[in-house]
Amino acid sequence: MTNAVWIPISENLPEDDERVMAFIPGNRVFLPGKELAFEVREVIVLRFCKDYFAQNIEKREKHGPHFWAGEGNSNHFFGDVTHWQPMPPSP
Repeated sequence: MTNAVWIPISENLPEDDERVMAFIPGNRVFLPGKELAFEVREVIVLRFCKDYFAQNIEKREKHGPHFWAGEGNSNHFFGDVTHWQPMPPSP
């Protein structure tokens, strides 16, 4: 098994609509059915949305032009993610 390399978003970005493993420092995921209980999950699967806020000047200036779409309610603004890597191959 090879170790995957984490790519800083400042150096390179995924292709538009590409699903990747994303690193979000201190990312809290609230646990269903447990009032305000959470766990830290710093690596999650997200889809890169290039130029998502291209037409929304206010959001683009506040959050950046791109967006990370998640599954369920795990969407993130562009600046939340510091590093990413391609999805590993299926078994």
